[in-house]
Amino acid sequence: MTLPHIIAEYSANLEDCLDVQGLVDDLHQAAIDSKVAELVAIRTRAARREHFRVADGNPANGFVHIVARLRIGRPEALRQTLGEKLLAAADKRLAAAYPTHPIGLTVEIYEIEEMTFRRNTLRERATSAA
Repeated sequence: MTLPHIIAEYSANLEDCLDVQGLVDDLHQAAIDSKVAELVAIRTRAARREHFRVADGNPANGFVHIVARLRIGRPEALRQTLGEKLLAAADKRLAAAYPTHPIGLTVEIYEIEEMTFRRNTLRERATSAA
């Protein structure tokens, strides 16, 4: 099975207390641990959002919104496991930020039913390195 893309959007005001690369690494590992796909298929990234408003607009308010996009066909239990692991990884990574920033943390799992077009040479490299 291919194609888990994990994308973490986060409010720019969290950068003073959030190790963004650490978050990406933790989410990537959570996807690996969930066994949702083979390693060469997993893509994880983060996107800083400069313009945002959370709840009452207090400038301390922040958010992290994680989306996992999967090719259709994985069992519900596997998608549930992935969501739980992603939430736990992000929650742990955000622990230091919670005292100073009220944070909305969400995880959504989407199955892609539409066509996708791709080329993945990572598999070729993994095969030749073995």
